[in-house]
Amino acid sequence: MVVAVNKRSVMTLFCDTTDIYGHQIRFVLAEKGVTAEIEFVKAGNLPQELLDLNPYATIPTLIDRDLTLYESHIALEYLDERFPHPPLMPVYPIVRANSRLTMYRMKREWYRAYQTILADPDSDVAKIARKNLLDDLVAISLIFKEKDYFMSDDFTLCDCYFAPLLWRLPLLEIELPKVAEKNYLSYMARIFERPAFINSLTEDEKKIRL
Repeated sequence: MVVAVNKRSVMTLFCDTTDIYGHQIRFVLAEKGVTAEIEFVKAGNLPQELLDLNPYATIPTLIDRDLTLYESHIALEYLDERFPHPPLMPVYPIVRANSRLTMYRMKREWYRAYQTILADPDSDVAKIARKNLLDDLVAISLIFKEKDYFMSDDFTLCDCYFAPLLWRLPLLEIELPKVAEKNYLSYMARIFERPAFINSLTEDEKKIRL
């Protein structure tokens, strides 16, 4: 978090059109009904304004007046606290902590696998990452027979973490086995047909599942 040099009157998100972390933030913005400017940029060609505000020169970066956030999970929780309705985190501290731990594990294990696969899809390390990710997705598929959302009866930030990854499975050349896919079908329909999710998709992201 840094103090912005140039204050903006409208919340602004700088992100790439296909960046999975930017998708998370756009999903939450849409879910909250927040009016924000979305500026699509490329990592290698960032505007000077963003370079002045973000010492790491990374995207996504969320700017809200004099506040600049350049870590996606912090931006997500900030949005949930800044715009409390509808709430996307559990009320009880233990459940809330478990949700944070779940998102941390998604980022550490599944998102890391996602980035490894995209970096060099045909490499041996990508093949291992693809298999590990598929195995994990199959292992948790039974959850969706019991819960409407990710380990919960309610829609939460965990879904905002998980849905962008699930949407990108074709990009990773990951195909769920029929039994596991059947468990996911209702969940995917429930999430992917959600107006906020549809509105969060860029044209490039829509092409992933054409």
